[in-house]
Amino acid sequence: MNLDLGDRVALVVGASRGIGLAIAHALAAEGASVALAARGRDGLEAACEAIGGNASFHAADVTDPTAANALAGDVESRWGKIDILVCNVGSGASVPPGAETAAEWSRVMNVNLFASTNMIEAARPVMRRGSGDRAIVCVSSICGLAALGAPVTYSAAKAALNATVRGLARPLALEGIRINAVAPGNILFEGGTWSRKLAENKSGVDDMLVREVALRRLGTPEEIADIVAFLASPRAAFVTGTVIVADGGQLRA
Repeated sequence: MNLDLGDRVALVVGASRGIGLAIAHALAAEGASVALAARGRDGLEAACEAIGGNASFHAADVTDPTAANALAGDVESRWGKIDILVCNVGSGASVPPGAETAAEWSRVMNVNLFASTNMIEAARPVMRRGSGDRAIVCVSSICGLAALGAPVTYSAAKAALNATVRGLARPLALEGIRINAVAPGNILFEGGTWSRKLAENKSGVDDMLVREVALRRLGTPEEIADIVAFLASPRAAFVTGTVIVADGGQLRA
């Protein structure tokens, strides 16, 4: 697929493993220069080396607005611009429904909502100075669209992220920037939630897939990365303010 990304610079936050790492590779395969970012250096350096000379890596905890601003500045200094921002920061780990505390609400919102809003705010001035098609893509979750038994804090944070994407579409469009989100379902990757669940209770996972998912399987990071790469590209130039679901048919209309 030729997505016309040969002259684009992409910043992928949450790129050290899983979906974020797959997104970085997908954008690089389409010719983009890619800045990979995550809280720690683990995995980033190896990923950067695998991508090659059109990649850089940056350690930053973007739940801190100051760190997010510094990251955007570092990427602009290294590459001269930011055309594409991918916000892939998130974690579904929290307390069971009904056991929420003020501290847990704050922690989960920081990771699943404010990390993305911090990064959007930090990158926006850099992207505004650019030209041509510029795009922001946030990785959300189907848990932000329906009550599926996930932690309430996580589901609420992802619902807020979806609302943010829809609400920012118009003001960002005036600056030449599109913003969209992808809401994945159950995605399998090494070290992820579904890898652990398969190891603990494969028959239970298989039963869930037959019962809940039309395609009766888990998704892959690469399948999400392909959607993100399309949304980030000029091929999606008329798409903004939308949340695309990729869940194998788990949600029911």
